[in-house]
Amino acid sequence: MAQHKSAKKRIVRNEKKRVVNHARISRIRTFVKKVESAIAAGDKDLATQALKMAQPELHRGVSKGVLVKNTAARKISRLSKNIKALSA
Repeated sequence: MAQHKSAKKRIVRNEKKRVVNHARISRIRTFVKKVESAIAAGDKDLATQALKMAQPELHRGVSKGVLVKNTAARKISRLSKNIKALSA
């Protein structure tokens, strides 16, 4: 256990940030899962709508520091590629 006052403060602060970051990541995963389930169902319109809602969440995750920029770009790219493949 931490002995210094500043180390104890850091433990409390880190735990608060962990909870917030976990909630953000969980929210992003939920939005991505909605897109993936619509793709699996073969519903292009629903998948497109879900992707439009998931994109800002992914970008927000990047701006808040819980996701790397290239990770979000890769996820969006793969999802949109899969949606495009539904029409073919």
